[in-house]
Amino acid sequence: MSFTSLGLSESLLKALEKKGYTEPSPIQQKAIPLVLKRHDLLASAQTGTGKTAGFTLPILQILSENPRQGRRNIRSLILTPTRELAAQIQDNIRAYSEFLDIRSTVIFGGVNQAPQVATLKNGIDILIATPGRLLDLYQQRLLSIANVEILVLDEADRMLDMGFAKDIKRILAILPEKRQNLLFSATFSLEIKKLASGILHDPELVEVTPEVITAEKVTHKIIRVDKSQKPNLLVKLIKDGDWQQVLIFTRTKHGANKLSERLDKSGISSAAIHGNKTQNARTKALSNFKSGDIKVLVATDIAARGLDIPLLPYVINFELPNVPEDYVHRIGRTGRAGAGGDAISLVSMDEMDYLKAIQKLLSQTLKSEIIKGFEPTEAEDTPQVKQEQRKPNPNFRKPNNQNAGGRPQHKEQSRTSSDNKKPKRFFGKRD
Repeated sequence: MSFTSLGLSESLLKALEKKGYTEPSPIQQKAIPLVLKRHDLLASAQTGTGKTAGFTLPILQILSENPRQGRRNIRSLILTPTRELAAQIQDNIRAYSEFLDIRSTVIFGGVNQAPQVATLKNGIDILIATPGRLLDLYQQRLLSIANVEILVLDEADRMLDMGFAKDIKRILAILPEKRQNLLFSATFSLEIKKLASGILHDPELVEVTPEVITAEKVTHKIIRVDKSQKPNLLVKLIKDGDWQQVLIFTRTKHGANKLSERLDKSGISSAAIHGNKTQNARTKALSNFKSGDIKVLVATDIAARGLDIPLLPYVINFELPNVPEDYVHRIGRTGRAGAGGDAISLVSMDEMDYLKAIQKLLSQTLKSEIIKGFEPTEAEDTPQVKQEQRKPNPNFRKPNNQNAGGRPQHKEQSRTSSDNKKPKRFFGKRD
């Protein structure tokens, strides 16, 4: 199938050809015709599937075919969870609309609002925004969304995870009731279904193959190591391999800062990006990483959403995510555009249940290895060993149930606290 068969205009086809795009992805094949027919849409699509073009291309066509008379007003609003994703969507829209009379801009917090306000005053057709900055400028009466015809909630599950539910409801309350609604989410959780039921009208449902299937050239590697030895092993891997560009994931902002400082002290240039960093700091860190001025970028899951780093060779999970789908998002940073890549996970004993959940999602068992000099000392707590401990010993002689002091003598020692700790899937606010 080609983009021509999807009913796109010559101007859009010309822009796609200029970017070298010839064949639509599965999400684009399914979503574009439905959006062009003005259906509401509930789509399950993960990062790396081409979902951005799946909604931006038909929106551009709809707006260009029905030009508004007089002053430009915001006719399409695209809400995203992070600044990086918002900026990436704007880059795509700018490229796709090169041969159209369509204006767009992006607004997000963490930067001076004056340039954003100046652009809005000149009139735009499409606004890409994070919820907080949108409401801030609206309350200052610096923008109006009274003329929005098409609303997009991109990565809606991530917005709920980040605590934007109330902001989204406030935005919905000030939008026109009559509009087309497009909701994209990596998962269809109960929260997403509840959100969708209050927004979408008789929606079409679109689901595509998970991203992990598309990253065929990514090599998965599990390295077992004690938690305390992870920083030392990481330094060894980077130095011995002479790795020049490495994206590392941690679960927390504090962990990202701490690891970046540790790498710097070891002579490995790095920077951390997360929600507490200013937009200027995050932009500078990403720019330095892409240019090679720093070797390592340490990121949390939320901060890394929307990052587009061509030909990234290494992604390292310093800590496994406690939501298995996030593993797919992480490794999706490498192995893009047909290139190869390595996804390496440093796994300690307390993360074994996370690993099981990830392997279940991938429908495959990931091979583990141990690096000499970093052998895990927590091996006695592994599930396999605990299973062996439960097997009856034929030479075991049952002792008297009473000891010398008259107290009951238990056959088994009390379990360690780590045995009783089972990771829980996290659905609250992160990063």
